[in-house]
Amino acid sequence: MKIPFFLKSVLVSIPVSVTFLDCFGYVARVDGISMQPALNPDGSNVTDYVFLSRWAVRNMEVERGDVISLISPKDPGQKIIKRVVGLQGDIIATMGYKVPYVKVPEGHCWIEGDHAGNSLDSNTFGPVSLGLVTARATKIVWPPSRWQSLPSIIPKTRHPVTFGKPAISTNSSHPTLHAQEKPTKMRYD
Repeated sequence: MKIPFFLKSVLVSIPVSVTFLDCFGYVARVDGISMQPALNPDGSNVTDYVFLSRWAVRNMEVERGDVISLISPKDPGQKIIKRVVGLQGDIIATMGYKVPYVKVPEGHCWIEGDHAGNSLDSNTFGPVSLGLVTARATKIVWPPSRWQSLPSIIPKTRHPVTFGKPAISTNSSHPTLHAQEKPTKMRYD
């Protein structure tokens, strides 16, 4: 029995598509105003769509200022998008959290929405496990008038009080610093 060409194409394209989405990334719609002005600057008039790179966070390495997608610590059925403000070892001045300063524990990060006061973030639920991070938002892909890369920046008012100590990776024969320990690469606006 001969299988039609169209059916062969579908049978090949499905696993390739699933592999791409699982390993590399996908496009997602951003709802809400918690990331204004970086995302959805016009409120409800225009909705941004972003490319979420799974590949960028494959080793759980995120940098201060990255816009990431993660599973909500409050509702595991929901994904949220926020900016990384602090990494393990950093001391963060909180905004409305139960204590005024928090030292981010190992294996965690401190996330916040850019629109302070209109965001459920670490100021509500505390440091977030890096295991909840699913992807990093790298580009706005829709609408065409907003095509741009999303830079890793932290507003001047939200940078950590002190930076944590560099962690050493021992995955290879030569220890290397993780990307998060290079604060000289950051820009503060």
